[in-house]
Amino acid sequence: MENQRISQNDNGNRRLYNPYQDLQVPIQNLYQLPTSPEFLFQEEAVAQRRSWGENLTYYTGIGYLSGSVAGASKGLVAGVKASEPGDTVKLRINRILNASGHTGRKFGNRAGVIGLMYAGLESGIVAVRDTDDVVNSVVAGLGTGVLYRAAAGVRSAAVAGAIGGVVVGAAVTAKQVLKRYVPI
Repeated sequence: MENQRISQNDNGNRRLYNPYQDLQVPIQNLYQLPTSPEFLFQEEAVAQRRSWGENLTYYTGIGYLSGSVAGASKGLVAGVKASEPGDTVKLRINRILNASGHTGRKFGNRAGVIGLMYAGLESGIVAVRDTDDVVNSVVAGLGTGVLYRAAAGVRSAAVAGAIGGVVVGAAVTAKQVLKRYVPI
């Protein structure tokens, strides 16, 4: 009985607190937020590229995500092909999910490691050469291929290095062509 009286009293006599009630000023005038990026050190503002940590995170994440999607797609096809005529729907779905998960995980981890090595090599080369140009990217791609396949032997490492250099060179060239000829 007393609880009902308190709740009726609260509803009638109280109102919600509004901290901006007496301020007749637009919210934009209260907070002057900057519109451009803020940097702790002036040297960071001058740099026109991501830091090594941002590169590491970006290339590893992009590699893992794209590898996982490609592997899951390949696993989906393998799971569909592996289904047998007498399988139930539940068993077919289980095969597809298992194949997609297994292949996606495998491809994602491989591509993430390649992105990690590439980002580390590229950042190291930029720090040593103190310039940021196409050569850094191509040499980092070549070095990534060599490092990734080094355990398989010299010939395999050389082929992988050449493939890595060519792929990165083509990607950098394509990026420059897009920047020049495609208006964004």
